[in-house]
Amino acid sequence: MSEITTDFNDKTVAYKQLLENFKTLLKKNSLKFTIQREVILETLYNSDEHLTPESLHNLIQEKFPDLKTGIATVYRTLSLLEESDMVTSLSFGAQGKKYELGAKHHHDHFICTKCGSISEFVDEQIEERQRKIAEELGFLMQDHSMQIYGICKECQKIRNNKGKTIGF
Repeated sequence: MSEITTDFNDKTVAYKQLLENFKTLLKKNSLKFTIQREVILETLYNSDEHLTPESLHNLIQEKFPDLKTGIATVYRTLSLLEESDMVTSLSFGAQGKKYELGAKHHHDHFICTKCGSISEFVDEQIEERQRKIAEELGFLMQDHSMQIYGICKECQKIRNNKGKTIGF
């Protein structure tokens, strides 16, 4: 039986270091360091969720109602952070992207096609098998991402409670 891990609250980078990296990134791109940009980074750092730009904007508006942070600033900052690998995203096609901090330990995702919930996991047997396949094919793997799409437990319960069977 494989060891499956599902808790990814530990960060691989302390916030202070992440902030310094962010300031360096801004300077390299000739952009100003602003409190709005810092709040975007800090909110992502402190979140355990995968956030859309809109949900991130809403969190900032709730937590800092007097801070004028426009949705365009959120989008531009997320784009910059993603280009620098400080955040990663999961694409939902026409529904857009959800973002998470890149400074988390490696993990893969289960994505519910009904409600959009995202669950994180690591299975060491899968990880080892991927390394072996890459080696067998002479491929130098630098990183990877696995996303498994399906229906989460909660959505299955809802469908079952309505008397419908789940078809795949």
